[in-house]
Amino acid sequence: TGHAPAERAVTARPGGDDPAASGWVLDGMQSAVPWAQAADRIAVPAHTADGRTVLALVDPGRAGVTLADQVSTNGERLAEVRLDGVRVETHEMIDAAGAWEWLRSLLTTGTCALALGLGERVLAMTAEYTGKREQFGFPVATFQAVAVQAADRYIDLRAMEVTLWQAAWRISTGAGGPLPPAGDIAVAKIWASDGVRRIVQTAQHLHGGFGADTDYPLHRFHAWAKQIELSLGPAAAHEAALGDLLADHPLS
Repeated sequence: TGHAPAERAVTARPGGDDPAASGWVLDGMQSAVPWAQAADRIAVPAHTADGRTVLALVDPGRAGVTLADQVSTNGERLAEVRLDGVRVETHEMIDAAGAWEWLRSLLTTGTCALALGLGERVLAMTAEYTGKREQFGFPVATFQAVAVQAADRYIDLRAMEVTLWQAAWRISTGAGGPLPPAGDIAVAKIWASDGVRRIVQTAQHLHGGFGADTDYPLHRFHAWAKQIELSLGPAAAHEAALGDLLADHPLS
C-alpha cells in the first residue's frame, strides 16, 4: 500500500559477519520491482544499524538473489526480489547522506507527472465521446449533469498540474518554503493519487457501457491509473507524512 517505507524492508550490514571483509551484505525483500528480470542492476534501498538509508546497485544474477514473477494491475512485468546474504561491493553502494530521499523525491514527482498525463488523455477521450453520444436528440455533453462532472474533473487536473510543478520547482531549484520540499511532494502525490482515481471513475461513468468494452482503450487507462494511485504510496500515506511535517514545522 505504500504505508511501509521501502527502505525498511532490506537491511545492510558492512562486511557481514566478517569484520575484515569489505563491502556490504543485504538481507530482506522488495516487492513489485518493475522489470527486475531484464535489469542489469536493481537499485535497492536498505537501512543500516545506525539508522541511515543506503542505496545498493544489485546484480540480479548474484548469489543470494531470488526473483519471483509478479504482474501489476495494468499488466506491467514486476518481480519480488529476495535478498539472502547478498554481498555488494563498496563501489556498488551509494551511501551519501540523502541519496535515497533524493531519488524517492524524483520518482514520486515523476509518478505525479504520469498521473497528470493520463488524466489529461482520459478527460479528452471523455469530452470527445460525450460530444458525439446523443440522447433525446442532443449530445449528452450538453446535459448539466454531465457537464458538471466533467468540470469537476477538469478542476482536479489543474490542481494536479499546479502541485506537480510546485514540487518539481522546489526539487530543481532548492528554493525555500514554509515546509521542506517533502511537503510539496506529498501534496502533489495526494492530488495525483486522488485526482487520477476520480478522473477515471468519472470517465467510466460518463462512457456508460461503452467504457467497459475491452475493444475501447478506456479500461487500460483505468487499470494504469490504479497502479499510479498506489505507486510510491497512496494519498493516505502522503497525508500522514504531511501531517508529520506540519507537526515538526508548525506554520506561524
